[in-house]
Amino acid sequence: MRIAIVAGEPSGDLLGAALVDSIRKLYPSASFEGIGGKHMIARGFLTHHPMETLSVMGLVEPLKRFPSLLAIKKNLVQRYLDNPPDIFIGIDSPEFNHRIELPLKRAGIPTVHYVSPSVWAWRQGRIKGIRRAVDLMLCLLPFEADFYHRESVPAKFVGHPMADEIPVEISLETDAELDKIKEAASGCIALLPGSRSGEIEKIAPVFLEAADLMLASQPDLHFLIPAAHDRARQMLEPLVNSRNHVHVINGKIRQILARSNAALVASGTATLETMLMKCPMVVAYKTDSFSWFVGSRMVKSEYVSLVNLISGEKLVEERLQTDCNAGQLVSDLQKLMQPQVRENMVKKFIRLHRDLRHNASDKAAMAILELIEP
Repeated sequence: MRIAIVAGEPSGDLLGAALVDSIRKLYPSASFEGIGGKHMIARGFLTHHPMETLSVMGLVEPLKRFPSLLAIKKNLVQRYLDNPPDIFIGIDSPEFNHRIELPLKRAGIPTVHYVSPSVWAWRQGRIKGIRRAVDLMLCLLPFEADFYHRESVPAKFVGHPMADEIPVEISLETDAELDKIKEAASGCIALLPGSRSGEIEKIAPVFLEAADLMLASQPDLHFLIPAAHDRARQMLEPLVNSRNHVHVINGKIRQILARSNAALVASGTATLETMLMKCPMVVAYKTDSFSWFVGSRMVKSEYVSLVNLISGEKLVEERLQTDCNAGQLVSDLQKLMQPQVRENMVKKFIRLHRDLRHNASDKAAMAILELIEP
């Protein structure tokens, strides 16, 4: 069995590596090729181009890299039309992968896309192109599969790998740096303002202002900010300045969430990770006025946070744009510090975690193999 996979991001490389492991449990002699990162390559994956060539962000960089990206796409399509694999799997990177999936599907090669783009939330017109390009969409979230079924696109909910990775019952592992902070505090609050430069610039000052307001009445609180990378830390430290009870920590997001009574979280994947770590949260987001004007008119979903989308109810507060202000965030946090409110939210987080825990890689592998050998 020969399987082609294209993963364009580090997160896709991890998903791809786990998928290779799961398929090999059923077909030990299967071979894998395409584009992958270090985790896939470590499993014997043959990559035809460096994965980093596909990892582009923003509006300007993809335009600069368009000629090289187009050449890679043409190379892969021609390679697989000349020597068809048993199946092609695009992992995330929809703008690139759908352009490969479409001609391969037309040529009779089964195509699977693993990780749905947020077509249910915005630019819903993309569903027509997905329908033409993809034989099966593998979804990490249950409401995504429901959306595709309504649009007559074959889809399967396989669960979320992060829900498999994080245990339902959280145990506190020893960490000297964080334990020392927690021992000196009456409580800890996690601040997750995002990892992109624009998010840190817009959201971190509001979160820090909220911390100042809370410290005025609760001076023994401590606030923990996980810096996703060196650039984020370099931006955060001047903003924190001389605040002694606010700590910028290198990474350790899960260890921080495990020790926190509550969290302020910028909307994004971090909200799902916070929920899986059973940390009560307020979701917030703020951007420039023009981006908000355009984006708010494109979004079709009722909620922006993954937690509320998965639960189908307003489980956590969402404070967006003008509502993302220090006074409102402090009021929301103070409610979360109440034992009964915390307990009720954590109980619902546990239920959602179990709903997402399905051995995603094994389930995805079985769905893929059913396409090859129905």
